[in-house]
Amino acid sequence: MGKLTELFAVILVGLFTTSSCMVGAAIGLYANLSRRALASILAFAAGSLISALAIELAFKGAMELHRQGFNAHSAWGVIAGGFACGATVYFTVSLFLERSGAAVRLPTQFREYALARKHERTKELIGLLAKCDLLRHLPAEAIEQILPKIRTQAVKAGEVVFHAGDPADALYIVARGSVQVVADSPRDTGETGTVIAELGPGTAFGEMGLISGGTRTATIRTVAGAELLEIDRGEFDALIAADPIVARAVRQLSHDRAIRNLSLGGANPSTWARVAGHSLEHVSRMETNKMLREAGQGAGMAIVLGNILDTIPGCLVIGANFNTAANFSLTLMLGMFLGGIPEGAASASMLRRAGYKPRVIFSLWATVLLAGMVAAAIGKAYIGTSDSLAAVFCEAVAGGAVLALVAHTMIPEAIDDGGSLVVLPTVAGFLFALYLALVTALA
Repeated sequence: MGKLTELFAVILVGLFTTSSCMVGAAIGLYANLSRRALASILAFAAGSLISALAIELAFKGAMELHRQGFNAHSAWGVIAGGFACGATVYFTVSLFLERSGAAVRLPTQFREYALARKHERTKELIGLLAKCDLLRHLPAEAIEQILPKIRTQAVKAGEVVFHAGDPADALYIVARGSVQVVADSPRDTGETGTVIAELGPGTAFGEMGLISGGTRTATIRTVAGAELLEIDRGEFDALIAADPIVARAVRQLSHDRAIRNLSLGGANPSTWARVAGHSLEHVSRMETNKMLREAGQGAGMAIVLGNILDTIPGCLVIGANFNTAANFSLTLMLGMFLGGIPEGAASASMLRRAGYKPRVIFSLWATVLLAGMVAAAIGKAYIGTSDSLAAVFCEAVAGGAVLALVAHTMIPEAIDDGGSLVVLPTVAGFLFALYLALVTALA
């Protein structure tokens, strides 16, 4: 077979290997295949890839180095170094792309992304709540229920937040700036009143009337403007009604002695903030859908690059191991092909939820076909034509990236959709790939 013919053949192999992503996208958009069935396919593909990487790539590369004069330790070092480099590069680039919007492709990656965004968005807010003596008397674990009920209110310079005698309809916390507490200045007197205190960031006010059910006992105004956090009375009452722990804490606060001793402290602010932050381990459906739409906007390039990143290493290895049309790495091709079906289905479903139209989704996945063909050709032309140390190392780097893909994407997705059941197809895929490798080697 001539070189051009071999190159054309390996390009077709790359096209076939990556074509499964289009099949998976069609399934995700138009079919109703069970998640457990897709998880089993993905687990089988992961098992076969692990077997192929260990036997057909790592062991084969080490034996080639041994043939060139390397001992077992140095041969292992070269292969291990290549795998480590490939895995590190893949993982680093993958995290960068996920933070840029590529996380919308797959459910497990998006949940990790959504949790990280939730922690990031609420870090400053939690810091303010940790300084609030009133809320620090509540359990830090209840912060997840409190945060959605907090609204931000900007108050202009000289503006009155509420007057003495007004109904107590909300609790406020100073986020930025400061407010003044003014005594003896109800709305209908027109008097300015006496400033008895100035409250800075992290300070709560309006809690006495909220807890006791009475009216405001003082007027609150700003001098230079402020940003306030507001918890509506109805929301606060609903929180108390829904959570007996919070209700008990609030009832305790309603006692005069607890009110008088608020300034004495309570939980250490840094400790409270740390516990509260660790409590944010759940993202609601509403939060998920909102973040999904936000992350998907303008993330087309990150999604394309994420898909390509998952494709290139495997196709490089397939191209590098391609000798003739009758002699190539069937197990690697099989693992990549099968893995593309559930990955494409999950990705298409997530992208549709993010607001992408089917034609856009197919066009995004079409880039994978092109990347697969180019990567297979490069692997054949620049890696597979040599048995040198550099070629073996480069192949190990690509193999490490594929192994990182298996651990970072394929196995987590399979477990998420199929549960513990995926153990069996994973082992089955490993054994099937081992069988193919033995048949080829001993034929």
